[in-house]
Amino acid sequence: MDHQRERLLRRGDYIWGSFVKPERVDGYIVGVNPGDRSDVLGRFPFSESAVDDAVDMATRGFQTWRRVSRVDRAKAVRRFRDLVNKTAERFAVLITRETGKPLWESRQEVIASVRSVALLLEEGIQLLEPKILNEREARSDFRPRGVVGILAPYNLPLLLPTLQAMSALLAGNTVVLKPSKFTPGVGQSIAELIDRCRLPRGTFQLVQGSGTSVGQKLATHHGLDALLFSGSFATAMAIRRATFERPELPTLYQCGGKGAALVVGGCDLDRAVYEVLVGAFLTAGQRHNSTGRVIVTDDVFEPFLEHLTRRTGKVTVGYGFDSKCFVGPVISENYRTRYRRYGRALAQRNHVAVLECGNREVEGHRGFYVTPAIYVVDHANGHPFLNDEPPGPTALIYRVKDWEEAVALHNKLMYRVSTSLFVHPEHAELAEMIGRLKTGSLNINRGTIGASLRLPAVGLGRSSNGIPAGIDLLRFLSTPRSTLVENRPFDPQQAVPGINWDEDEEVDDEVSVEVEVELEPEQF
Repeated sequence: MDHQRERLLRRGDYIWGSFVKPERVDGYIVGVNPGDRSDVLGRFPFSESAVDDAVDMATRGFQTWRRVSRVDRAKAVRRFRDLVNKTAERFAVLITRETGKPLWESRQEVIASVRSVALLLEEGIQLLEPKILNEREARSDFRPRGVVGILAPYNLPLLLPTLQAMSALLAGNTVVLKPSKFTPGVGQSIAELIDRCRLPRGTFQLVQGSGTSVGQKLATHHGLDALLFSGSFATAMAIRRATFERPELPTLYQCGGKGAALVVGGCDLDRAVYEVLVGAFLTAGQRHNSTGRVIVTDDVFEPFLEHLTRRTGKVTVGYGFDSKCFVGPVISENYRTRYRRYGRALAQRNHVAVLECGNREVEGHRGFYVTPAIYVVDHANGHPFLNDEPPGPTALIYRVKDWEEAVALHNKLMYRVSTSLFVHPEHAELAEMIGRLKTGSLNINRGTIGASLRLPAVGLGRSSNGIPAGIDLLRFLSTPRSTLVENRPFDPQQAVPGINWDEDEEVDDEVSVEVEVELEPEQF
């Protein structure tokens, strides 16, 4: 059978070390290739009751897993990494079928997933080392939080769940993962590999389902000790409202909202155009840090726009298994409708369509294809489009007078997860530009989608709730506990004034006893 069209075996949820199908089905999610709707991967049943079972079993499993040494936890994570590496091509094909992204891009995601786990093992685990004060009996240890719920997105269906789940397990937590309703097959495949790692029962669970039912129940479950969410700001706010009475629940919100690029006169124009084009249109513009807005100074605006428009018109929109494809489909018909509606909203507010939002036909494949769009936004006309996330492969171009106006406009953006600054390396005001830019991560002469997991970064504005990701997740998924030990025998003479420790003993009234009180910093 053609592996690109093979119907998946639906195994159900993964709970307490086994795949189980729900006894009572609340609904189905249908796995469909967004690049070819005739390619149906299967119907996956789900049940909200599975969430209770998964969290309960994760709670039981935590009592065993938390006692496993960091060395042995690292061995289990390493086995998972090796299994992903061995099945890399299978994962890449599955990612392309479920998300529509080009196969070469899916292969890159698999490689990045393997490297992210390797980085956790090589450098991240050091973050869990205890701090020991040798001059006193004192230490601080990083202890696991408990049961970690993970709500994963569709745009990076292997990379993000792998990084987050392996971070949680390495830190000693147990996991309940809910993959996106658009990528149930990738989620199931992750569980299949973890099953081969022979972890203690209850260490990892997987529940399938939609976000509005299973996802909401998992996010609001009182058995969770931490929650990792990646998705839209609107959904994040819904979760915050639903968990209002649990302010103690540690929650990571990764809302993205897309990145921005600043193009300043004197930069390498070809590099700026290439990086903006890739950042805006790779993954059909559906990454959390895709380049959604480009702010260009007046002295380079015309050549930049002409160059970007010409190059964009040449990119190949097509089926993910076409080796020449660069832009695949968007994830669903609803998303495609939102993309076209956004283009109409721009036009209605008198912004100029250089390349319009529209559908694209791909011969031989009936999918959710669209054309990359470029709009010049007049940010002074009262409708600047600064506070939303441009859906799909959309690049909004803003014209400004100089770099100071560019920085000022950038800092008004509601989402600032990542920023590219294209500028001559010897620009006289480069240091001032860097100092004024308010952004989660700054890439100079690099695209917005580039990032290093080694470096902590926090999306500003509505992009996150201020918690760094990358390998720093290990710290977030742990809680430090200090321990002070006193081994000296008790000396009543050290009692603080007013205790009257020796009041019940006979004391010679004519004898005055001076007590020296030693107060140590650790007592207060």
